[in-house]
Amino acid sequence: MGRCRYFSCLVRTVFLIAFTAFAAIAADDEFLQVTGPCQLSFPADHGPHTDYRTEWWYYTGNLADDGNRRFGFQLTFFRSALQAPGNRREWPVPASAWRTDQIYLAHAAVSDISGGRHLQAERMARPVLSLAGADQVGGTVTIHVHDWQTIIAPEAHRLQAFADAFALILDLTPDKPVVLHGDSGYSRKGQSPERASCYYSFTRLQVAGSLTVDGIRHAVQGSAWMDHEFSTAPLQPGITGWDWFSLQLADQTEIMVFLLRQPDGTLNPASSGTVVLPSGQTRHLVQADLRIEPLSFWTSPHSDARYPVAWQVAVIPLDMELVVRANLDDQEMRTPNSTHVVYWEGSVQVTGTRSEKAIDGVGYVELTGYAEPFDAPM
Repeated sequence: MGRCRYFSCLVRTVFLIAFTAFAAIAADDEFLQVTGPCQLSFPADHGPHTDYRTEWWYYTGNLADDGNRRFGFQLTFFRSALQAPGNRREWPVPASAWRTDQIYLAHAAVSDISGGRHLQAERMARPVLSLAGADQVGGTVTIHVHDWQTIIAPEAHRLQAFADAFALILDLTPDKPVVLHGDSGYSRKGQSPERASCYYSFTRLQVAGSLTVDGIRHAVQGSAWMDHEFSTAPLQPGITGWDWFSLQLADQTEIMVFLLRQPDGTLNPASSGTVVLPSGQTRHLVQADLRIEPLSFWTSPHSDARYPVAWQVAVIPLDMELVVRANLDDQEMRTPNSTHVVYWEGSVQVTGTRSEKAIDGVGYVELTGYAEPFDAPM
C-alpha cells in the first residue's frame, strides 16, 4: 500500500471487497457460502444478507425529458462485511454506538447524453446512528447512505440521490416479475462451487420522475434495470475483470451477459447470461451461445485505460445479431475518494436484427479491470 495515502487505500480496499471479495479482512470460510440454488423468497430477499461478505443493489436506466433530451443514470449501493458473524460475540460490553461490522458505499452517475458529459459522485458510511444501512419493515426494504436511498416496496421502487452537479428522484414500476439468473439464482463465477453468487434482477422497470442537472430540473421517463447480488467469494482467482451487458430491446426481450476475462485474453468458462422473453420466460445462456467482439475503443486521458465502446453481439439461440454502441465514450467512473478504483459504466444504444428482422433497444454496460486488473497489488 506504499503508493497511496492511507484513506485512499482504505476506500480502495473496501471497494474491492464489495466488487471482488479478494481483499480479505476475515477468512471466507467464516462467512456463509453460496454453493447451490439460492431458494430466494420475496420480498424477504430484497433485504440485506449480512452473513455473506458482499452485496450490492444496482440500478441503471435510460431516460428522456419532454424535449427528448436523453440521459443515462446509475445508482448502486454496496454492503461489505468487515468481520465475520461468528466474531461479533468478541466485542466488548457495553458496545459503542459507533461499532459496526459492516460498511456501505454508494455510487451515482448521470450520463448527460445530449450534453455530452458524464457526472458522478459517491457516498460512504458505517451503518451506525442512521448514517447508512439496509432495513426491512414488512414487505418494504430501504437501503441508504446519508440522504441517498432506494426503497423497494411490493409494487414499486423509489430512488433518490443528491450531488453537487446533479440530483435524481425516480419512481420505478416493474413490467415483469423477478428474474433468477443461473440455476434458480445460483450464478457461477468460477469452476469451484463456492465461486458463485445469489443473483436476481428486475429486467424492465418503467421510470418516471425528475433529474436535475446544473440546477435545471427535467421531468423524465424511460426504462431501468435492477440487479441484487450477494456472495462471499464471487470470482475465480486470476480473473482480471468483467464485461457486463444489460440490454432492453424494443420487442420486450431483455438480455444479460457477463464475460469474465482471464490474463491471456480468453474468457473464463463461467461466463454466461440470461435471455428474458416478452412473455417473461427465461433461458440460460452459456458461453457457446454468445459471440461478442469489440468494434472500437476509447482510451481514457485520465486513467490511460483502453475500453471497448462498441461491440458486435451475436446471441446464437435467438438468431440475433446486434451492434451495441456507447452513447458517450467517456463514461468512466472516477469518483473523488476512490483514487485507485476506476471502471467504466455507461449507457448504450442497440441496433441489429432478430431472424433478419430489424430490432433496436437501449441498455447499460459495465467494464471493470481495464484501468488495473483485480489481481494487481495494492
